[in-house]
Amino acid sequence: MQASDTARLRVLLAGVASLILTIGLARFAYTLLLPVMREQAGLSYLAGGWLAAANYAGYIAGALIAAVTGDMARKYRYYRWGLLAAVLSTAAMGLTDHVLLWALLRFIGGMSSSAGMLLASGLVLNWLMRQRQRPVLGLHFTGLGLGIAVSGLAAGALAQLPWSGQWLALGVLGLVFFLPAWHWMPQPGAAPVAGSAATAGTEGRGAAPSRRWLALLMASYFCAGFGYVVSATFIVDIVEKMPLMAGQGALVWIVIGLAAIPSSLLWDRVATALGQVPALLLAYGLQIISIVLPAVSSAPVWNLASAVLYGGTFAGIVSLTLALIGRHYPDNPSKAMARLTLSYGAAQVIAPAMTGAIAAATGSYSGALLATAAVMLAGMGLLLALRGLERSGG
Repeated sequence: MQASDTARLRVLLAGVASLILTIGLARFAYTLLLPVMREQAGLSYLAGGWLAAANYAGYIAGALIAAVTGDMARKYRYYRWGLLAAVLSTAAMGLTDHVLLWALLRFIGGMSSSAGMLLASGLVLNWLMRQRQRPVLGLHFTGLGLGIAVSGLAAGALAQLPWSGQWLALGVLGLVFFLPAWHWMPQPGAAPVAGSAATAGTEGRGAAPSRRWLALLMASYFCAGFGYVVSATFIVDIVEKMPLMAGQGALVWIVIGLAAIPSSLLWDRVATALGQVPALLLAYGLQIISIVLPAVSSAPVWNLASAVLYGGTFAGIVSLTLALIGRHYPDNPSKAMARLTLSYGAAQVIAPAMTGAIAAATGSYSGALLATAAVMLAGMGLLLALRGLERSGG
């Protein structure tokens, strides 16, 4: 018997709440508080970059744990630990001013991100399949954009507090999303066997691609990770340094979140019309524009346009790339997806440290933004090579 609409909504909202908590607050609150910590807590450009790198290193560690854990009951326990870690690591940032402790807390917060991004999506998918419902996760991933918007609104509301008070308040806010994420996410069970109604239409059998094809996709996804993380980590600090945009960092962050909410669904339609690789090329191109605009102009209109373009592309790039790899590995996509996660994650460790070093040396983020745009341009070249390989049957 099919689950009621109320039960389905509760499960999906649990997934959305987990993303708001683990991504929007535990991961991205740092983006909003970076300029405040630099001003009030004496955080340097270089240390700011290394703290961001520690967070993304934690995400890689969490992704590896998720990838090698096959038992769904164990994944459920890890998911709950991740929710607890998200709340505690966020609040604890306001209880110390020691850089090494901050780095440890950012690492733990990064690990918790995998609970929402990877574990929650698998648990939601498992439940939908057990209830003989189509395994569609579009609504789940709207939590990415909602998490960004929530963190931006919270930062604006808490702006009068000192940096430590803001971290503590965000930890308390996290409890609002912790409760539905904890209580409404059901324990996993055995999913329907292949060929059942719930899995019909999801098992297309494509030929495994060549090693060269996979290498090109991994390399292009590395470039995408580079472009994603520099803006995700530093965009608020970049905007706050502009005379005409000072005090508008939270607004820009909210715009990014609002643009990201429908982006995965919109890019799915673009891919249906153009094909997955052409859609990725378009998304990369638009994201390059979003990266370059803050480097060449401090005008509010162009920086708001940058926020819309960035928010409207980064989640779409992730969803399109995972759909592309899944189509080529329909029987066992988890191993290939784990390799892609490592590629994307490696860029998220390297890029913030590089950005912090360039900003420390030059006193500006412009050089790092232009370097990031060049990396994304290289990613487009890799995608063109991938498309040519597909056309030649390689």
